[in-house]
Amino acid sequence: MTTPDIASRRKVVACAALMVGALTLTACGGSASADNGGNGDGDAKKSAPRIVISAKDGSTTASINTTGVKVTDGRLTGVKMTETESGEAVPGALSSDGTSWKPKEQLERGTAYRISATAKDGKGRTIAADSRFTTVSEANSFIGTYVPDGGQTVGVGMPVSFTFDKEISDKKAVQSHITVTSDSGQKVVGHWFGAQRLDFRPQEYWKAGSKVTMKIDLDGVEGANGAFGVQKKTVTFTVGRSQVSTVDAATQTMTVVRDGSTIKTVPISAGSPENTTYNGQMVISGKWEQMRMDGSTVGFAGQYDIPDVPHAMQLTQSGTFVHGNYWYNQGNPPFGREGTSHGCVGLQDVQGAQGDTTGKWFFDNSLVGDVVIVKNSHDKTVAPDNGLNGWNMAWSDWVAGSAV
Repeated sequence: MTTPDIASRRKVVACAALMVGALTLTACGGSASADNGGNGDGDAKKSAPRIVISAKDGSTTASINTTGVKVTDGRLTGVKMTETESGEAVPGALSSDGTSWKPKEQLERGTAYRISATAKDGKGRTIAADSRFTTVSEANSFIGTYVPDGGQTVGVGMPVSFTFDKEISDKKAVQSHITVTSDSGQKVVGHWFGAQRLDFRPQEYWKAGSKVTMKIDLDGVEGANGAFGVQKKTVTFTVGRSQVSTVDAATQTMTVVRDGSTIKTVPISAGSPENTTYNGQMVISGKWEQMRMDGSTVGFAGQYDIPDVPHAMQLTQSGTFVHGNYWYNQGNPPFGREGTSHGCVGLQDVQGAQGDTTGKWFFDNSLVGDVVIVKNSHDKTVAPDNGLNGWNMAWSDWVAGSAV
């Protein structure tokens, strides 16, 4: 089956090392000294306003997450930030007390900017500061796409999963700056699959109705051989009702259990004897009302190419889906009598993804993160990193794969 990307993963960008330095300040009507001039009175000099732009003039590794302006002993009277190449203004927000300013949105990596700021104190003394800098480049930074995203409601099997765009050489540093907690009190542990993927889960499925919070504090963390993290964000998602569906390849049925009670048992068509379905616990990682499935993308060249498979729900990266099947009865026994797929779990459906069908019912009643368990198939157990399927690893092995 065609293997689309696992659920959309959003890129969160922040900054590399934050370089803080006071700029040479030009006092209006006075000298351009770092203490902002003054009238010769030592006390007056000490209390004169001072502007600090966090991105040092000339820096090439400025933060895209924490770059901003602050003033001491005064109030900012104006801040202008522009992208150097286009001249486009960067919107920002001034604090209520007038002592700080920051961009409203994260900056772009590898981009040149300029900030000009003015401030005034209670005696009317004014100063100005200016900085031209470039944010950290992609070559010198790393990011991790992750699922689930903030605000989502997911099934009880949904892990937190990061995929980094560079190989992580200091796994301990990176993992120790990501924390995942649940208000259910469940202990959550991270596990590395290779050098670019880090998943988090509790020992058992999440408690239904719980809130999970992920704190990413990778800003400035060197984790990839001279490359610094650029993520700084807190993400919260909700675990919905508990739904675990069990596919029995021996009886060609699927039993759907919600919050401990069976709500439906339906016929299915699992893999054929030649193309069996994986056993094990699999997590729905993406949903599509209709999608093309081309066998050539997963090693079945010329065997099928269906442009409009209805109600497709992905279970593995290698191409296992639960999906609607409108072609089953073309020369086959009644639905649910035998497995005829290339490894997927098929449900009764119609072309066009319309109508009151089993495929539509299961699609409408499933969340990303719901668990589908396959048993009694003549195949091996799915690998824990083939999709979001770490539940197939013993807890002791999972904990052993943590770097902290």
